[in-house]
Amino acid sequence: MKTLLLATSVSLMAISMIAMPDESLKASIRGLKMWWEIVFPSLFPFFVISELLIGFGVVKFLGVLLEPFMRPFFRVPGVGGFAWAMGMATGFPAGAKLTVRLREEKQLTKIEAQRLVSFTNSSSPLFIFAAVSVGFFNNPRLGLLLAAAHYLGNFFVGFIMRFYGVKKQKQEREKKPVLNISQALSALHQTRIHNQKPIGKLLGDAVMSSIHTLLAVGGFIILFSVLNKLLFHLHFTPAIASMLDYILPILQLPKEFGNSLVAGIFEITLGSQMASEVQGSLLLQQAIIVSFILGFSGFSVHAQVASILATTDIDYKPFFFARVLHGFLASLFTVLLWKPFSNYFHIQAMDTAVPAFLQEHDRWWEAILQAFIKIGPLFTIFSLVFYIFFYLRKINSSRL
Repeated sequence: MKTLLLATSVSLMAISMIAMPDESLKASIRGLKMWWEIVFPSLFPFFVISELLIGFGVVKFLGVLLEPFMRPFFRVPGVGGFAWAMGMATGFPAGAKLTVRLREEKQLTKIEAQRLVSFTNSSSPLFIFAAVSVGFFNNPRLGLLLAAAHYLGNFFVGFIMRFYGVKKQKQEREKKPVLNISQALSALHQTRIHNQKPIGKLLGDAVMSSIHTLLAVGGFIILFSVLNKLLFHLHFTPAIASMLDYILPILQLPKEFGNSLVAGIFEITLGSQMASEVQGSLLLQQAIIVSFILGFSGFSVHAQVASILATTDIDYKPFFFARVLHGFLASLFTVLLWKPFSNYFHIQAMDTAVPAFLQEHDRWWEAILQAFIKIGPLFTIFSLVFYIFFYLRKINSSRL
């Protein structure tokens, strides 16, 4: 039955693409544009730097320093703090990639890696502030609420996931971690000594690994952009959304959010955009739906993470559970933080007087987004040329 279901689904998608080539092409271009302009130039530098920091032992150094914080709160080693910070700064799927890298370095056990990957994948500030708040809502201050609810929810996901796998782990009495700078410096030096690769080799491997991951990410973005569009035109999305007509009113949300919620479950960007365009709804209601979509992250991100985890022994199920939990927690925090944020940051009063310190920074993220749109494609081309150079060099050296 599973084989028949998969074969039928793929065949239906192929027939749909042939029957609707114009819609498929537009969706492909939309996904490619997002990857070309935003995803690649924003993630690539962080991926390369992360690889170099791991190779030079800086991550091990930070891991020793962060051990007193990460171990009590999340029950993961201190190196998890680096993956958590980079995941928040760069967005999906940086947390998964760094977790896998740390697992390969044997700095994490399987259980610790599954805990870590569950809360180190989050939306980047660039996406929350620039794409969602400015691009979809034209309301920069709304990003403050969305970001606070998103990252606060992510923290509590990590705290809850600390109880995952406790029974499987050996109940050993551990010493209370303490801050030890000399031990951290020793770990930094020892990691560098054990890594015999020269700097040029480290840089080449970092570029190859980063671009290889980003090419796969781009493929998933394009694929799910097309899939989402085809499901909408096949009336699959409205059919599922109709099932939510009885659930959303119970939560004091208009049933018109059904289509945007289902779209967001598949692809985060389209779902957030559709939620911002629902007529007759309150801004709070729109923020609740968007917070859930940002927390769940969409099956497009899930597929990216699953493909990265597939090369290791890290299970995908804890990540899926954590994303669902994050969606509900982010929505809850949006409700709890709405009144204080709305009053202090004047989220709804866009045309009235606002504090002077807010006016200067309203369009800061929009300027960053426009810079990425202008410079991003050139940066992507240059990086791909750089990748081809290292790839050909690797092939020639292997032949010799």
